[in-house]
Amino acid sequence: MRSPLISSFRRVAPVSLHPQGHSDMAANLRGTLFMVLCMAAFTCNDSLMKTVTRELPLYESVAIRGGLVLIFMLLLSALKRKPLVVTVPRHDIGPLVLRGAADIISTLLYLLALRQMALADLSAIMQALPLAVTLAAALVFRERLGWRRMGAIGVGFAGVLVILRPGSSAFDLWSIVALAAMGLIVVRDIATRLFSVQVDSSTIAFHAALLVTLSGLVMGIGEEWRMPNVGEIGLLAGAATLLTVGYFTAVAAMRVGEVSFVAPFRYTSLLWAIGLGLAFFGEWPDLWTWVGSALVVGAGLYSILRERQLRKAG
Repeated sequence: MRSPLISSFRRVAPVSLHPQGHSDMAANLRGTLFMVLCMAAFTCNDSLMKTVTRELPLYESVAIRGGLVLIFMLLLSALKRKPLVVTVPRHDIGPLVLRGAADIISTLLYLLALRQMALADLSAIMQALPLAVTLAAALVFRERLGWRRMGAIGVGFAGVLVILRPGSSAFDLWSIVALAAMGLIVVRDIATRLFSVQVDSSTIAFHAALLVTLSGLVMGIGEEWRMPNVGEIGLLAGAATLLTVGYFTAVAAMRVGEVSFVAPFRYTSLLWAIGLGLAFFGEWPDLWTWVGSALVVGAGLYSILRERQLRKAG
């Protein structure tokens, strides 16, 4: 019989939270570093894409950036003298398709929302991702969560509602698009954990870049493409470089260490988003965004502290 997700009478840490050995803790630290680097790369990429898509068609930008990412991946493979493996075992095709579909749709929805929303506001909504991933991991991998952590997840989601303010003028179509993108990113991250150890992180990242690039080409059929100028090419090249770093570190972060340990470090992206939004777009979060962000981040930090407490108690 499966263990319940919520246990009110648990006096010791759940199995997944028992004290780790040195090797496990080292893996968690590596996963944390990958996540921090990933968030910096993705947020800087967002700033460049928000800038370039003001003038250059969206799907053209996605296709060009994706093509550059594929070139960078092949160059890195050549420099490392390690052939890029593009095939996966038959039993990994399912996770590959699921992750690829979630990645394509979430990327396009996210970029659509990014063009219309302030960078910090969109990033604040995305801060609920660690809590959502933790909840999804519990549902999929049957990791037990105590009522305190479930309560923290509820507070975090309440923080998202404060940011979005349903029923007010602040809540519009793009808020819904942002939420849909977040949900699909959760699916993408959970699908990453389903791959067998035989599949290399670079293989997953290559397929992600290829599928997003192809989606840009297909979706761009209805756009009027034009030749980008030198400045736009520079922005797209910079975005491609950052996205390449983000792809590899995102996959590595979700495959190294525990999801519940690594995922909360997504919060560092909010710091980047606030700074970049103010510096490049003159955007500053309003009071409700600050309050909602505090609830979401506070809930995530509480989850981390609670997890450490359970380790010590175990």
